[in-house]
Amino acid sequence: MEKLYREQIKSSGTSLLFLFFSILFFTLFGWRFSTVGLRFFPGLFAFLGTFFLLYVFNFRVLEITIKSTQLKLKFGLISWRTSLDNIREARLDDSPAIIKYSGAGVHFAFVKGIYRAFFNFLEYSRVLVSFKVKQGLVQELVFTTRQPDQVLAFINTRISQP
Repeated sequence: MEKLYREQIKSSGTSLLFLFFSILFFTLFGWRFSTVGLRFFPGLFAFLGTFFLLYVFNFRVLEITIKSTQLKLKFGLISWRTSLDNIREARLDDSPAIIKYSGAGVHFAFVKGIYRAFFNFLEYSRVLVSFKVKQGLVQELVFTTRQPDQVLAFINTRISQP
């Protein structure tokens, strides 16, 4: 399978945001642990600090690979593959602002009654692909790219061929 397109995206802003939350929750853990010991809230703060620290490492680089028959996204340990034959449509993301800017990394949400998977950073453009056949519960996939026109051209050229 030949690679038609490959892009690696990093986001210092998103990584710094996750690092800030990690430091904040570890600081809250240290403060509460020193006053009350290991109870619910110190444990919760330690969990959240660890959670965001894992985000810093796992969601540092998004890799997009488009081959002649497949679209592949890889965000740390999490990846998504779909056949280009299963893509009905590709266009710019039309999610409402509250959905578009309420999360980075990998997340899922209902938008206009359709279940979407998101592989994204906060500050870059996004492409939406609709599937002919759902992948699990997911009917549409949204992902960040610095080159939305180029990505859309690759996908739309391939899906328009018989």
